[in-house]
Amino acid sequence: MTEVTTTQVGHVVPDFEMETYLPSKKDFGKFSLAEAKKAGKWTVLVFYPADFTFVCATEFQALAEQYATLQKLGAEVLTVSTDTKFVHLAWQRHEGELANVTYPMAADPTGKVSKMFGVYMADAGVSLRGTFIIGPDGKLHGSEINFLNVGRNMEELTRKVQAFMHFSKLPEEACPANWKKPGDKSLKPNAALVGNVHQAMNG
Repeated sequence: MTEVTTTQVGHVVPDFEMETYLPSKKDFGKFSLAEAKKAGKWTVLVFYPADFTFVCATEFQALAEQYATLQKLGAEVLTVSTDTKFVHLAWQRHEGELANVTYPMAADPTGKVSKMFGVYMADAGVSLRGTFIIGPDGKLHGSEINFLNVGRNMEELTRKVQAFMHFSKLPEEACPANWKKPGDKSLKPNAALVGNVHQAMNG
């Protein structure tokens, strides 16, 4: 049975800390949400079931391809599982799909943070594939949870992070489906737009 989340989109995420393995430094570290907020950073948490598994390895490789872009946008990315930082180190060194991984790999061995976001599977002691986007204001802007057997599209994650960043500065506008980058057409909700979205998008 999966725990029910206590953190909903639009709500402030409680501060937390996790130990990490830092492949870029080949050393251990620590992540603090409070410090990320103080630095004005967006935080992207990518939960996954376990190290030395199969779909997870492909997700790590895909995320590695997006990491530089996400950093340039002003986001810090952490992968999170209930494995220890020592197992993270061993997996990153051994698995070829993780050869280009430089983002922090966070350890949540007690499941405390996984439970906070409602992705902890108590019967298995692992996390579902949950992706959470937290703003510098501490609010949860985006949430997505997949079951264990379906990997995520990390290009779509980058698009969503960019969209949340862009539209958080434009509260009077809304992001339509398939929006890709600043400069693309957006929506400005008002009475005249009701029933006329097609004209606005194709005008």
